Amino acid sequence: MKITSLLSAALLLSSTALVSAETLKWARAGDSLTLDPHAQNEGPTSTLAHQIMEPLVMRDHSGALVPALATSWAPSADNPNVWTFTLREGVTYHDGSAFNAEDVVFSLNRAMTPDSDYKELLASVKEVRAVGDYTIEIETDGPNPIMPNNLTNMFIMDKGWAEANGAVKVQDYEGGEDTFAAKNANGTGAYKLISREPDVKTVLEAYDGYWGADEFPLAYTTIEYTPIQNAATRVAALLSGEVDFIQDVPVQDLARVASTDGLDVRTAPQNRVIFFGLNAGDADLANDNVEGKNPLADVRVRRAMSMAINRDAIKQIVMRGQSQPAGMIAPPFVNGWDETMDASSTTDIEGAKALMAEAGYGDGFSIQLDCPNDRYINDEAICQASVGMLAQIGITVNLDAKPKAQHFPLLSNLETDFYMLGWGVPTYDSEYIFNFLVHGRTDKYGSWNATRFTNDALNEKIVSLAGNTDLEARNADIASIWEAVQEEAIYIPLHHQVLNWGMKSSVGTVVEAEDSPKIKYFEIN
Repeated sequence: MKITSLLSAALLLSSTALVSAETLKWARAGDSLTLDPHAQNEGPTSTLAHQIMEPLVMRDHSGALVPALATSWAPSADNPNVWTFTLREGVTYHDGSAFNAEDVVFSLNRAMTPDSDYKELLASVKEVRAVGDYTIEIETDGPNPIMPNNLTNMFIMDKGWAEANGAVKVQDYEGGEDTFAAKNANGTGAYKLISREPDVKTVLEAYDGYWGADEFPLAYTTIEYTPIQNAATRVAALLSGEVDFIQDVPVQDLARVASTDGLDVRTAPQNRVIFFGLNAGDADLANDNVEGKNPLADVRVRRAMSMAINRDAIKQIVMRGQSQPAGMIAPPFVNGWDETMDASSTTDIEGAKALMAEAGYGDGFSIQLDCPNDRYINDEAICQASVGMLAQIGITVNLDAKPKAQHFPLLSNLETDFYMLGWGVPTYDSEYIFNFLVHGRTDKYGSWNATRFTNDALNEKIVSLAGNTDLEARNADIASIWEAVQEEAIYIPLHHQVLNWGMKSSVGTVVEAEDSPKIKYFEIN
């Protein structure tokens, strides 16, 4: 098979000039949810945004932190609570407007508002201020040693464009709001938006005023991005030449694609873990058959459900070997990941039955499982397999699988009791997981925590991570938080994903662990 490992591939970064019109036809299972850069912290959404817009700092295809709209950054010599960012000069937006510090202040303040899906990343920020046309300061509540890591998907908007188009406020995606910024964009990125048909096609063209044109290949002058939910149709499009690049080759088709002349499969471990979330906090559930109480509020039931899941069977049968069973909801890339914890999930049907009986549910119960069918690799098939596994301990699961555009609002609006979610960690630090998934839901934290779990002492410890510059003490706190997360079992870890990108052999790129290709790095072989 023509499968190239991330570890053995070199990053392709030439400065080849644009010499001819080349189109990249790119497809994946699901579309971007919105073009509003702060409305949805979701992988395909931020991936499309990265082509059009830019953050201050970003990760390249090797995972390294590199300059984008900021050329340098450092803690202030005068105040340890302040990070100073020097901005790139001579940058213009796609409509020709000039980029400056005012746009950064506007964008970061916008990203801290209630409807923003990125507010957790800026929860420690007290003030963002311009100290010149091309210098900004971010002051935090105590020193924040990883602030630059939190900005890699924090896209910068043109303040004037936002004001002129009624886009000052972040789109309320969960509330069903549609806005100008949801379907239009004016970025500083390598590609500008030409047309947008949600769930049909998005067309981008290389921006001839891009500041990085001499630094990056910009080998493709046009990008046609098409969501193709059906796996067989997606593969057929690649095999027929209808598309050049798909991010999600179905595991059952890997050999077929890899053995086709002119096509490659390139693979790498992904910075993402897949898991189930459980409503452990409500007094009663809406989607079960137990009246007047919540079986998931009993940790013995939650542990029993985890023990019923056969992760090795999912790996071998559903994923065709293309997954790594998980025991914690952190990928191995992340600071705080623990090998022992990650190996802790075991299948024990008899032990699970005993826990169910001890909790008073020896006869089982029924519950609904909400699952996406166009977001993660074999997501619906994993859920289907889990239904049969949970039946072995008396839990009847009614599976409701739907597109991610309908699935994710269930979590945001707390309308699900048992659900699938996948989580990548662009900061490569456990604080990101804790802020979004473990901290109780508030106006600043816990926006993706649909478990209803909250613990005041744990919340306080999570918040303290942002200002702890003693890395040894900070890592000790991270370890203690993970112990609590494991003890509470509010999530059922399933596996770490493996990425399989399929493409024409002429497409020059390596697999990016975030599953977020930046087309400006691509070459043509």
